[in-house]
Amino acid sequence: MGERKGTNKYYPPDFDPAKHGSLNGYHKTHALRERARKLSQGILIIRFEMPYNIWCDGCKNHIGMGVRYNAEKKKVGNYYTTPIYRFRMKCHLCINYIEMQTDPATCDYVIVSGARRKEERWDMAENEQILTTERTEKEKLETDAMYKLDHGGKDKEKLTKALPSLSEIQDYQAGWKDDFQLNSALRRKFREEKKVLTEQEEKDNAVRMRTNLSIPLLPEKEEDKKLAGLLTYQTPDSYEDKQHTKRKEIASRSWFNSSSTPAGGAAGSLLHKLSLQGKEAAVAKALGSSQSPIIRRRSSGSGVKNEQCGTTAHGKSKRNACELVTKTDEAQCVESTHGEEDVAVKNDRSSNELLGKIVKETDQRLTDTVDCGKEKERNKCSVGVTSLVADYSDSDSDS
Repeated sequence: MGERKGTNKYYPPDFDPAKHGSLNGYHKTHALRERARKLSQGILIIRFEMPYNIWCDGCKNHIGMGVRYNAEKKKVGNYYTTPIYRFRMKCHLCINYIEMQTDPATCDYVIVSGARRKEERWDMAENEQILTTERTEKEKLETDAMYKLDHGGKDKEKLTKALPSLSEIQDYQAGWKDDFQLNSALRRKFREEKKVLTEQEEKDNAVRMRTNLSIPLLPEKEEDKKLAGLLTYQTPDSYEDKQHTKRKEIASRSWFNSSSTPAGGAAGSLLHKLSLQGKEAAVAKALGSSQSPIIRRRSSGSGVKNEQCGTTAHGKSKRNACELVTKTDEAQCVESTHGEEDVAVKNDRSSNELLGKIVKETDQRLTDTVDCGKEKERNKCSVGVTSLVADYSDSDSDS
């Protein structure tokens, strides 16, 4: 076999096959090299495999069956003609040495020192199994005829005791003896399951194609369905609806810049409301005072004067109302500008104080304007009370 490996060996010129025998003899080395370094002491280093699970006495760790060690093999005795070998190895987890030896009597290994066996041996009697025939019993059955006859009688007694249970088992199995029916039922079940699995696989493939997934999908559950029903992944409006709404808002918006809203948050909005209410109140008072009922007398001389008085009074009331509106507009502008500056510089407290001042000034101006208009009307209309009703009588007939 060595010639088939193609290994080349160098034979020196002074090599003599009759004297040296081989290259190992020429170099005075053993064929096993380092494994035979203690061969003079009767020790050979081999690769030993742990025959069962043990606990190391040094580190108290578990060493499993099948773990291999470099062990020192040594012959320590004989069991009849069978040699007994002892193996000494070092634990790979600590510095403890473990010694084991063969036991030819029980065909097992025995721990000598350094470890203890983990008890996992199977007792067939405790598990109600059929016990194997011992070696000594086998020898007696082969050599002793009387023992064999006695053993056969015990076996027959065991058979008679076990016959009822055996017959019951056979009858139970005979009810399912129809192989064709069993095979048909089994194949029918497989076809139904295969059909369900095929349909489910088609649904899963459709979902994977739609969602661009490459992972296996789990079967659906009621909890997953309820949770998926509570979730919504769509926006309330589509992109086209949003664009249409936006264009509609732009089309309905005014072309001119809206009046600057009063800055200052809540204080500014309150100032704006009060100014609008002041405008409405001033206009209502001015128009109410100008539309008072006036009766005109029929006189040739004072007719024109009275008519002029009424018209002037009405014009002045209108002018006063216009002046009041312009003043309130100016106050509103001043108010808005002051509001913007105060919001930028002062806090909410200063804005509230400014609000109170502007309200008082607006009320005072309104009352002064209304009183002034009433006094002027009384002075100019004291000559005579005129009426706004048109006079359709003939002036020539009066003269």
